[in-house]
Amino acid sequence: MRSISARTAVAFFGAALTCGALAAPSGAANRSLPRVPGTAPQPGPAALYEPLAKAPQLENARRSGWTAKPILISGASAYRTGEYLYQGFIYDDRGAKEATDPSNPMHSPGGDASGGDLFSAPDGTYDYPSGPGYDENAADLVELRVKPRRKTTAFRITLNTLENADLVATAIAIGGTEGQSHPFPFGANVSAPAQYFLTVHGTTAVLTDAVSGEPVPGPAPAVSVDMTRRQITVQVLHSEWNPGSSTVRLAAGVGLWDSSTGSYLLPEAERTATEPGGGGEVPNPPAFYDVAFRSNEQEPVPGTPSGETTADPAWWREAAQSKALASGDISAFHADVDFSKLAAKATDESGVPQSGAMDRILASHFAPGQGADYATGGCGSAAECVGAMRGQLLPYAIYVPEGPAPASGYGLTLLLHSLSANYNQYEGSHNQSQFANRGSGSIVITPTGRGPDGWYYDHAGADTFEVWADVAAHYHLNPSFADIAGYSMGGYGTYKFSSQFPDLFARAQPTVGPPALGIWSPPAEPTGGLRSLTQRMLASVRNIPFLIWNQTTDELVPISGVREQVKRFDELGYRYEFDEFHAGDHLTLSINDEYKPAAEFLGTETVNPNPAHVSYTYNPTMDFPADGTTAGHAYWVYAIALRDGSGSAPLGTVDVRSHGFGKGDPPANATETGAGALTGGQIPAIPYSSQKKTWGPAPSAPKANALDITATNVSQVSIDAKRAKVNCAAQLNVTTDGPLQVTIAGCPHGESVTRSFG
Repeated sequence: MRSISARTAVAFFGAALTCGALAAPSGAANRSLPRVPGTAPQPGPAALYEPLAKAPQLENARRSGWTAKPILISGASAYRTGEYLYQGFIYDDRGAKEATDPSNPMHSPGGDASGGDLFSAPDGTYDYPSGPGYDENAADLVELRVKPRRKTTAFRITLNTLENADLVATAIAIGGTEGQSHPFPFGANVSAPAQYFLTVHGTTAVLTDAVSGEPVPGPAPAVSVDMTRRQITVQVLHSEWNPGSSTVRLAAGVGLWDSSTGSYLLPEAERTATEPGGGGEVPNPPAFYDVAFRSNEQEPVPGTPSGETTADPAWWREAAQSKALASGDISAFHADVDFSKLAAKATDESGVPQSGAMDRILASHFAPGQGADYATGGCGSAAECVGAMRGQLLPYAIYVPEGPAPASGYGLTLLLHSLSANYNQYEGSHNQSQFANRGSGSIVITPTGRGPDGWYYDHAGADTFEVWADVAAHYHLNPSFADIAGYSMGGYGTYKFSSQFPDLFARAQPTVGPPALGIWSPPAEPTGGLRSLTQRMLASVRNIPFLIWNQTTDELVPISGVREQVKRFDELGYRYEFDEFHAGDHLTLSINDEYKPAAEFLGTETVNPNPAHVSYTYNPTMDFPADGTTAGHAYWVYAIALRDGSGSAPLGTVDVRSHGFGKGDPPANATETGAGALTGGQIPAIPYSSQKKTWGPAPSAPKANALDITATNVSQVSIDAKRAKVNCAAQLNVTTDGPLQVTIAGCPHGESVTRSFG
């Protein structure tokens, strides 16, 4: 489906929810997403089951001559159907490492420094003019591909953002000899080996002799610009340059263009409406914002937080790029393109990573704009979050375990990023790799959340499920082997998603996660509002064991609120382990980077889609119908509606136990306390005190066609009879604080029965 507006999204998802679960994606996604037959909605939100979106940038226009499918793994290259493709990293367009512009809006999205880029700062320092057409992203290369044609050699450049083709220039170095660099023309202030330079801006292209610096005589290369697809195609006549069947070295960079001077627009120290910033005091800084042909192996991963990772960051996978540009030489980044392979239409995928840490690209169903909007795009609210990353193409981090894929499918672990961090937060960390390399293997994914401060609401929340669906379409997953975890804001996302959609997850592991948006120091309300407090919703996680890690002296997540969260787990009699660490601050566990005990806790447990006892607290303020992330259902209990939805923080709770399983509730064992130390990380030992509750085995009980239902502020609820192991004549033992309609659906011949109580 194409990108859709908010209004269209409301209509689409509203109609889909009225008619039941959304249509299933085809192919691998059918097997890789949860599928539970019955009348209840599928586990999780409708957005998870939406067919993958289509983005214009990833399409080949009809009769364009381009046919190869995009790779969608950044830093990868391949030969496909007679074309050579390079897939770039996206949102990595930050140029050389010079001196940071103090007015760079990434530092304070929407003017709020608390959601800034402390742990998501680029290594490059360039930013964009604040005027129209740049969108904080104008020189961001998505893809570069090349193919020989009968009379020409064609190049296609795809950009993430393209509002005005006259504002951007791409230069391609063609040929040359290793160690013999030449300067790119038109004031690029960058060098690379080359025989020719092909420079493209707007609808103009110039082929320049690299040695003489003069344009090559003869017809100029032809340029066509597809604004819808943000693609620029350039064709060089064979009479001007003919690669034949040789292997040709290529390098490329993208920068801004100044039409008034006929040269690159170079960054100054601080940006204005018409000039970019981040160039420091360098008189002639490099012009390129983004460099092609950087492999996944060449670009460093962030690793664990330290002074080095903040002073020399790799969060956007552009640290090698920024340093090469600062040196003025991009020789390290090139492709040796074999034109004999292209002529033979050979397939070669050896340049596409298959395992380990990498970044993938997806097409979102939502495109609120082009590029980015850090200037006004701050979130930090439970009411709305469009996010700073406005484009339809979004990156996400993924770790695929090495070795053959398990026959039953990989597990899937959501590892949600922190406030002020980004999707690459965990790349290079044990948090990512230890979670991945357990049991038969679990793919670990970290979505962007459309920026550093989305708190997993609105578009920032929908992105999580779009990423999940994208992974399910490209990898064979075991849909029951799914867990959720995260650090800090990601820990909050762990509480939030597991209490909204408990039937998606087998286990959960928040680390230094706050129970609410912002800060919660009881008895005061959370700074993000009572509506965001997951402690009120913990009844929903009856069937999800939690391992909770927090710090006593955490300066950002007060331990008083965490203890209230744990107290609620204990009051409910649910399974949990709470390890309270007694040395360090908010970042200590991240710096230590030892997650083996957490990985062992997550283990290989799978989701039980039909537990005998379901509890669910519905918080409709967390619903975003236009995004397809409406909740209000769990397992075989669904169509929950509140009797009184007024006020800023309404809740409704329903508890249903089926006698049809012939099982009683597992007995909750006495709360245990203990102590220990976390070892094996960067810090020799971090002491902690521990508190936990476990369950004994579920006792047998007489089977009966009966349901025990307790409801608070709920006006209606439906039960999937087959999944609850009852029928429409079931005895209903109901306790309610007001009028309640109970519908039992899925009876023989498809009918349902509704009864009223209270």
